Amino acid sequence: MAVPHLTTALRGPILALEKRILEAMPAIEHWLRGKWQQHIIPFYCSVDLRNSGFKLAPVDTNLFPGGFNNLNTDFLPLCVQAMMAAVEEICPEAHSILIIPENHTRNIYYLQNVHVLERIMRHAGLNIRIGSLIPEITEPTLINLPDGNTLLLEPVVRKGNRLSVENFDPCAILLNNDLSSGIPDSLKNLDQIIIPPIHAGWTTRLKSQHFTAYDRVAQEFAELIGIDTWLINPYFNSCGKIDFHEEKGVDCVAATVDEILSNIQEKYTQYGVKEEPFVIVKADAGTYGMGIMTVKDGADVYKLNRKQRNKMAKIKEGLSVSHVLVQEGVYTFESIHQAVAEPVIYMIDRYVVGGFYRVHTGKGIDENLNAPGMHFVPLAFDTSCVLPNHAALPDSVPNRFYAYGVVARLALLAAAVELEQHAPKLNA
Repeated sequence: MAVPHLTTALRGPILALEKRILEAMPAIEHWLRGKWQQHIIPFYCSVDLRNSGFKLAPVDTNLFPGGFNNLNTDFLPLCVQAMMAAVEEICPEAHSILIIPENHTRNIYYLQNVHVLERIMRHAGLNIRIGSLIPEITEPTLINLPDGNTLLLEPVVRKGNRLSVENFDPCAILLNNDLSSGIPDSLKNLDQIIIPPIHAGWTTRLKSQHFTAYDRVAQEFAELIGIDTWLINPYFNSCGKIDFHEEKGVDCVAATVDEILSNIQEKYTQYGVKEEPFVIVKADAGTYGMGIMTVKDGADVYKLNRKQRNKMAKIKEGLSVSHVLVQEGVYTFESIHQAVAEPVIYMIDRYVVGGFYRVHTGKGIDENLNAPGMHFVPLAFDTSCVLPNHAALPDSVPNRFYAYGVVARLALLAAAVELEQHAPKLNA
């Protein structure tokens, strides 16, 4: 199995950070156990991390993870155990669950993800069927997958306030659909529990809300173990009323870019970092790596050509971008076979169950790697994340992966806080 290599020589602060995390492990785990008791934990979650050699921080948190097929298959039992815990937490009586996947059937690798998720849940003792919201799916449709398995998509039927497929009345609905294009009427006002909740979808969720919650979590964690919050937390701000086609709202973006660049430079100077600061401008809602650009000067925002404006103006499902997140860019100095790489950590309930490296041969260390041409290298995170080797150097593989698991769980905790804060208010 390929082990990622940290290519930078700028490792001082990150080694100090990892050393501090190792030293504080009992306090960290005790603190996290208390937090899990205080909050409703997202059912599942994936977190994109960036390790610059002087900073380790989350840059995106996905509440509808679609890459279970990229995990190391050796650790399926760990996923199954975590799935049992997740189901018991949210729906103790659950025995039959209907999975609602994304609507694109052409992405065969995404459907392999659905198959792996179905397999995990079946091994956890659940009856599982796959219900499709695609209007063209009017009868059970068997799809052949590249790995030799098959996936059966069935048309969903709504009767009253319950969603089902033929001869299957589930007690819960599991969304693996991020609702980018809106909330379908068939999912509204159901009697069945929906996990994750509807308001976790991109119809209502904003990345700026998540990182506002992460700000609080990171600050408390930093105080707990005695570190500078910046080492695990990217600067950010948001801008609204944006229209890249009409070049409206770009003044806010340009000013925010320059402000964050200035703040980053202060930190780079403090830590002796010689790299050039950069920021990432991306849609405040949505996924799939769309609507993203790297910027190193606020003036660059005014210089976008037509192709670049078109790229920034639309995201998944062809939806227009009206709000953007301006986020500190975190370099990635990790590589696999000379290709730029970044870790993606997967969690079910509170447990780290695996992860993989997103690798891109055509991208630079300051660019978004979630783009066409990427590939994945699976890595096992179970023992690495919970059993670090205290006798080894802080940047040894088990210790680095333990640090990944800690920071990913901070993002998971932030997601729990975020969803609680932005849950729909029920009438008294």
